[in-house]
Amino acid sequence: LLTKQSLFPQDYKGQKLAEQIFQGIILVSAVIGFIYGYITEQFGWTVYIVMAGFALSCLLTLPPWPMYRRNPLKWLPVQESGTEEKKAADRKPKRHAKS
Repeated sequence: LLTKQSLFPQDYKGQKLAEQIFQGIILVSAVIGFIYGYITEQFGWTVYIVMAGFALSCLLTLPPWPMYRRNPLKWLPVQESGTEEKKAADRKPKRHAKS
């Protein structure tokens, strides 16, 4: 059974937090990887450190952790479709003023 919670595992503030965490980890790992790779003169270490940062950021941001669901969306109540058709039928056509 699908619920609103399973369809939208993160709220908007949670998405923003996940994006900030992701970018922060990638940035920090890139800087550390570049410095370490420059000191050791091994580009491979730079790549490994950035890949480890990417894996860590994916682990922290991709699953729907509870910290990303603290501000649930408020949904409107369900309306019956018959009321919309009735309202549309009750409306009178607008008359345009003659110039």
